[in-house]
Amino acid sequence: MLTPDKMLRLFIELIFVLLGGLVVWLGVTGHILFDRRKISWLVLSVALIVWGVRVLLQRGQFWLKWENWTRGLSLVLVGVMMLAISRVPFPWVGPLLATAGILLALRGFVGAVLLVIRAS
Repeated sequence: MLTPDKMLRLFIELIFVLLGGLVVWLGVTGHILFDRRKISWLVLSVALIVWGVRVLLQRGQFWLKWENWTRGLSLVLVGVMMLAISRVPFPWVGPLLATAGILLALRGFVGAVLLVIRAS
């Protein structure tokens, strides 16, 4: 049986899987609903990279090490993808957005598996 804390974290990982699916769908269908040239896009991508590096450099308990690596690495990779999206030609935006969505969904799936393995 999962504790309420672990159940909440499992739901958060499920939200990441669903968010990744949504981003993949937006990338595949070409529904680009944002202006990738604005400064807010650049600030968000740099913030994700900094946040991910900060998570990667945190010290933690041994069993949280893999969860932190999963979270930090996914944040850094999604931030780099967002930076790339702001600089590539428009036909590449959809596939890069879909790749970022796959990264988010993979992060949620791996995080959920690690959480369930640790709980049992």
